[in-house]
Amino acid sequence: MARVSQEHLDARRRQILDGAALCFARNGFHATSMQDVLKEVDLSAGAVYRYFSGKEQLIEAIVTDVMGVIRDVYERAALESPPPMPDELIARTVAHMERERPALTDDGEWLFPRLMIHAWTETRRNDELAALLGEGFAAVTAAWVKVVVRYQESGMMPGDVDPEAVARTLMATVQGFGVQHVLFGGFSPDSLRAGVRALTGMREAAGGIGNQSVKSG
Repeated sequence: MARVSQEHLDARRRQILDGAALCFARNGFHATSMQDVLKEVDLSAGAVYRYFSGKEQLIEAIVTDVMGVIRDVYERAALESPPPMPDELIARTVAHMERERPALTDDGEWLFPRLMIHAWTETRRNDELAALLGEGFAAVTAAWVKVVVRYQESGMMPGDVDPEAVARTLMATVQGFGVQHVLFGGFSPDSLRAGVRALTGMREAAGGIGNQSVKSG
């Protein structure tokens, strides 16, 4: 019997994960069955169970995969000199996710933000997923902290600010983008980048707002 190449095995695993992600983005984790996944990927149960023992393992693999892709973006950014500005790094993160995990939902929307919201919801009922997501969040936070420290070392940011506070604020910006993208639409990565650039470029008004005189009629 001819040996199956590692490339083939990796491609099949990716096919299953992408199909499962589409099902989860469409109906949520709780309402999706393994039969839904089998139908989506058009494979036999044996072919799928060769890679994953069931729905829970699929969910864990997808969450681990996505968090790993995001973490790697920040790990690489922390090695750059100088490190990319926040607006560039956030835009790079979104573009990288669109490129590496480009699958679309049935209505043509990028599925990652929708999948992200379903994952957060599922953690309220699934302690194991909550723990896994917490570990992934901690790893991404640590990678972001490395970038912020590089900002400080490069003189791009004051050294007396808390790196984790900055990191979590920037992460919240990306998460908020995903929520707005799903719930309200009309918010593109270019808009996100422009907004972050404008905020990071602000300067305090001369004398401070509280010290400005108010002219009466």
